[in-house]
Amino acid sequence: MSAGRKLVIVESPAKARTIAGYLGDDYEVEASVGHIRDLPQPSEMPADMKKGPFGKFAVNVDGGFEPYYEVYADKKKKVAELKRALKNADELYLATDEDREGEAIAWHLLQELKPKVPVHRMVFHEITREAINRALENTREIDGRMVDAQETRRILDRLYGYEVSPVLWRKVRQGLSAGRVQSVATRLVVERERERMAFVTANYWDVSGDFTTQDGPDAGEWFSAKLVQVDGARVASGRDFTDAGELKSPQGVVHLDEQAAHALVTALADQPAAVRSLETKPYTRRPAAPFTTSTLQQEASRKLRMSSRQAMRTAQTLYENGYITYMRTDSPSLSTQATDAARRQAAELYGPEYVPSSPRVYASKAKGAQEAHEAIRPAGDSFRTPAQVSREISGDQFKLYELIWKRTVASQMGDARGSTASVRLGVAGTLPAGAPSIGDAGPGSQTDAVFAASGTVITFRGFLAAYEEGRDTDRYDSADSTGTSKKAEGDARLPQMAEGDAMTSRELSADGHSTSAPPRFTEASLVKALEERGIGRPSTYASTISTIQDRGYVLSRGQALVPSWLAFAVIRLLEEHFGQLIDYDFTAEMEADLDAIAAGDKERVAWLTQFYFGDDTEGSDEGLRQLVEDLGDIDAREINSVPIGEGITLRVGRYGPYIEDTAAEVAEGENPPRASVPDEVAPDELTVAKARELLETQGDGDIELGVDPSTQTTIVAKAGRYGPYVTELLPEPEFEEGLSAAALKRAKAALPKPRTASLLKTQSLQTITLDDALQLLSLPRVVGVDPESGTEITAQNGRYGPYLKRGTDSRTLPSEESMFTVTLAEALEIYAQPKRGRGATAAPPLKELGEDPTSQKPIVIKDGRFGAYVTDGTTNRTLPKDITIEAITHEQAVELLAEKRAKGPVKKTTRATAAKKTPAKKTPAKATAAKSTTARSTTTKTATAKKAPAKKAPAKKAAPEA
Repeated sequence: MSAGRKLVIVESPAKARTIAGYLGDDYEVEASVGHIRDLPQPSEMPADMKKGPFGKFAVNVDGGFEPYYEVYADKKKKVAELKRALKNADELYLATDEDREGEAIAWHLLQELKPKVPVHRMVFHEITREAINRALENTREIDGRMVDAQETRRILDRLYGYEVSPVLWRKVRQGLSAGRVQSVATRLVVERERERMAFVTANYWDVSGDFTTQDGPDAGEWFSAKLVQVDGARVASGRDFTDAGELKSPQGVVHLDEQAAHALVTALADQPAAVRSLETKPYTRRPAAPFTTSTLQQEASRKLRMSSRQAMRTAQTLYENGYITYMRTDSPSLSTQATDAARRQAAELYGPEYVPSSPRVYASKAKGAQEAHEAIRPAGDSFRTPAQVSREISGDQFKLYELIWKRTVASQMGDARGSTASVRLGVAGTLPAGAPSIGDAGPGSQTDAVFAASGTVITFRGFLAAYEEGRDTDRYDSADSTGTSKKAEGDARLPQMAEGDAMTSRELSADGHSTSAPPRFTEASLVKALEERGIGRPSTYASTISTIQDRGYVLSRGQALVPSWLAFAVIRLLEEHFGQLIDYDFTAEMEADLDAIAAGDKERVAWLTQFYFGDDTEGSDEGLRQLVEDLGDIDAREINSVPIGEGITLRVGRYGPYIEDTAAEVAEGENPPRASVPDEVAPDELTVAKARELLETQGDGDIELGVDPSTQTTIVAKAGRYGPYVTELLPEPEFEEGLSAAALKRAKAALPKPRTASLLKTQSLQTITLDDALQLLSLPRVVGVDPESGTEITAQNGRYGPYLKRGTDSRTLPSEESMFTVTLAEALEIYAQPKRGRGATAAPPLKELGEDPTSQKPIVIKDGRFGAYVTDGTTNRTLPKDITIEAITHEQAVELLAEKRAKGPVKKTTRATAAKKTPAKKTPAKATAAKSTTARSTTTKTATAKKAPAKKAPAKKAAPEA
């Protein structure tokens, strides 16, 4: 290792602090704090750049897709700091993460810092002293192919988002976004909800009972068995029905209804049973592979109730502080050192018999698996147990570390072994008179029934002693409170028996069931679905799911992901006009092509040309530009409509979803009956019956009442979540295309807010008139000015009813109507009276305790908002739970008040004061960011360019583009 000062640059300050502890005084470790530059928003580019070839996308699509990048405005100071540090260095080590994004960050730094000293690319997958030392001895150059792939991804996402999103703005709603992965993820959730909406429930019955052997050592040991066959025909279960509620294959299947099931119970009760067949076979179960990014997110969701974003954020912290290896990986493999550590620890904790003779080796099964990392595991050549780290970390970090440790150790343990027994029992009986025909048997005839049961006995737990993988529910599973399936190999035991043995039955019962709709996606199952289809990268799934939630496309109901009606409109438009772009296979192929670019098998410019301009030689494949240009006339009303049935249509409106009864008879020129759809009503729950209920309870929601003559705005009455109200419809604002989310948010915030007022209790949507609405919108009404104080008195409607307001002094009005009729004289008379109601004068004390020796004021007990409290008029102290009003003494009261005075007044922290305390140094990433190198949102401001465009590698970006 050469002498001299060495500068090491990583992404995050936490990572920098940890690494600095392992390096000597010759090393200075600095953090770039994520990406330092990116494609700017076209609207924020310099005027001369806007007019050139970079003006639309910050990418010259006609010039080899050359990107133009600017340093983030809030990173200029950081870049300057890094340049100053580099001046004092003899060598530069770029130690960003060993993936495409990390490679691109390193290349960005190289391009911006322009070092004149030797540069080394330093990579490691864990932050331990051994790993850092190994990395210093095995540096390499920046991988241009990885940078090329990341640059292609960034440009691809910019083109996709900037071409497609404006179509959504024009036809669905302003501010929406489309993205290469987020749109496909949303489509998956919407398609599942469509299946649930089309689902038809089927009802079926079954029969179950308890059985035991009549002789032998296990006589009297009962087990449960279920009816599976009647007269040779299999008894239908939930799996035998289609989503349309019909039997998939009626041949050879008997569908029991309630009457038939009870008839069988009558026929078979107390009848002798015998073992028809008994099959026993060995049971073996292998442990799950160590965690990849995808499987970690899935298990954290199932077992710890963590969102994908929360899991990745926690894993990021554990990695940066040296507890686990790098958390962005597709590989389930372990290094030799890690395998030895896991095997050694398993033997120490569980015994040598729990460790197989040879190490287990795992390979990825995911499509397009990439990144030559290890699996996610505890850091180091020897692992620390959860107990050993419990004093250093807690909460989510400890829970996730424990999960990772268990999975890693279990992956190198022996198989769980045992035996599985399956038994079939025969019972014959006579169908009672009046029973329905069941298969070929009618009332009074013999029927033969077969009951089945199975059980698994674990004789050696193996890896189960350390860890058992969770699984997602399907429609045939029961689930625990976390949404994780309970269906797993159990320890149920069947008694010893042999074929032909006589059995005794008891408690035969008939049970009714209904088929279940396909379960909604959870974050875990959506991550799994995306990975199985090869869509996107597991390292981006957390940001993808967060984006579709933040955009309002997907809502959370417990663990389930429910699409909004807005998502239905967006996906319908994309399916009908951009079908290729949200095709699952096409999106997966794009990911595979990006992998090929990273491997050097495909060329970036040629691939982007094909994607954007299409294939002109064959004339078959349209590019993105042709898709956007050839849209034709899109009927926005049709796109935003979903038929519910019987003439009722749901429409996605500017102010939210509403239903419209187009089959209702209305007078010419009038709107059909309408009603808003509350957020709590999921799409699959909006049946015709539910829609009619909403129409009845809300009446004509969204009623146009007329035009305000003073403002020329349309006044409408609407049904809202908190009751009916009136509001004015302001003109639709127009925003410049290409605005970032932050700029769009600022522009929206600057718009005038529509006047809004709740209806009075005596008013309804059916009776409200334009004059009534204008009167409501005139509130608050100025009653006059108090002649003594010169303060204006207003009448207004509030959360607790109508009231007068004079400065900070409020008084209740006798009725809602009085808000419009009360005079100044009447208002002054009200103020002349003692306060009543919510503003009433203080009630008499609950108890008097004498004088306080410090304040010389009387001590009393009063009833407050949070319970009884002791006060001397200046200092208040809530009574502790162990002191009652009846038992408190003067001495105790004095002591409580003295303790409160000693603590001093409670300082209230407001947003304003908090802002004042914020250090002047800007932090470019939010404290809650999942990763310091996480993709920056396109809402980030970009710096103003001062030099000619140059090709620079991209930084990763998030929504709205991908």
